[in-house]
Amino acid sequence: MSLVKEETKKNSQVVMDSVSVTPANKLPSTEERLEKLKEAGRLILESIGEDPEREGLLKTPLRMANAMLFFTQGYSSTLEEVTNNAVFNVDTDEMVVVRDIDIFSMCEHHLVPFFGKVHIGYIPRNKVLGLSKLARITDVFARRLQVQERLTKQIADAVQQIIDPTGVGVVIEATHMCMVMRGVQKVGANTVTSSMTGVFREDQKTREEFLNLIR
Repeated sequence: MSLVKEETKKNSQVVMDSVSVTPANKLPSTEERLEKLKEAGRLILESIGEDPEREGLLKTPLRMANAMLFFTQGYSSTLEEVTNNAVFNVDTDEMVVVRDIDIFSMCEHHLVPFFGKVHIGYIPRNKVLGLSKLARITDVFARRLQVQERLTKQIADAVQQIIDPTGVGVVIEATHMCMVMRGVQKVGANTVTSSMTGVFREDQKTREEFLNLIR
């Protein structure tokens, strides 16, 4: 195994351990989880007063089960898999920014979606990450039950640990359906969170450059 791959594997375990989740290799089989989710879907339909045997609902528990497994596929993903050794030695120390990455996640408090955009920037220390991998890293953590504040930090910590840049900046702007469909029902309210490491946290000019680039 190459040194870069070994480092990526080690760092991915550190970041995955930052939230208490079942390791992917210890999850029940997909078939087992699908069956349990189908049972839960049928129970939900009965509990709200619906008839699971009604024509339009006959396949709803299975559809819901498949959808839930897709929405939470981050539990069965690892950083090692999604980065796929795409760490490259490049002689540069200029800021790299990928903005407007779409995210879709599930609020862990109400199991309803929140969605929006992620902006990621970092200053390399002679190592860069394949650009698409930033989006894939985002999905590893977004495709779980989440709170936006933790999601923001997990993405920043993952990039920091995988390529050890001089700093990372992550900003998420999202709409939470738990505020739109229920509760205060405030359509148009957005939540903005940020997480900065290294020079992004310590140096105001670097932080301002990043924030200006994502506007």
